[in-house]
Amino acid sequence: MSEKLSYEDAIKKLNEITEKLSAQNITLEQASKLFEDGAELIKICYEHLKVVKGKMLTIKNTIDGLKIEEEE
Repeated sequence: MSEKLSYEDAIKKLNEITEKLSAQNITLEQASKLFEDGAELIKICYEHLKVVKGKMLTIKNTIDGLKIEEEE
């Protein structure tokens, strides 16, 4: 699984895996592989969210710094 997937593509693939896991005609081996793939996709999504959170905190801190300067 490529970590270069966008967040949206990873979510789409997770939804596809969920649908496949919900099917009653898959083997235990297939279910295990899908679960493993899903775990990798969750890691990719988490990494994307960490990056975005960092950017948002940087922007928030910049805005907070501007407010302090205005008050002085």
